[in-house]
Amino acid sequence: MNEWSQGQMISLVAMVGWLILVVSGFASYWLGARQIVGMALVWAAIFLGAFVVVLLLM
Repeated sequence: MNEWSQGQMISLVAMVGWLILVVSGFASYWLGARQIVGMALVWAAIFLGAFVVVLLLM
């Protein structure tokens, strides 16, 4: 099992926090649930891609 460092956990929590802020921002524009979910998936892919890149460069 892979052990996570404290820095990696902080990074993951920060990315999830930003994702929540983005979703709540989209919700404030009264977008439909389908659009919010689609945009949230795009943001999740961006954040997870960045997380993987950072892990590979370490």
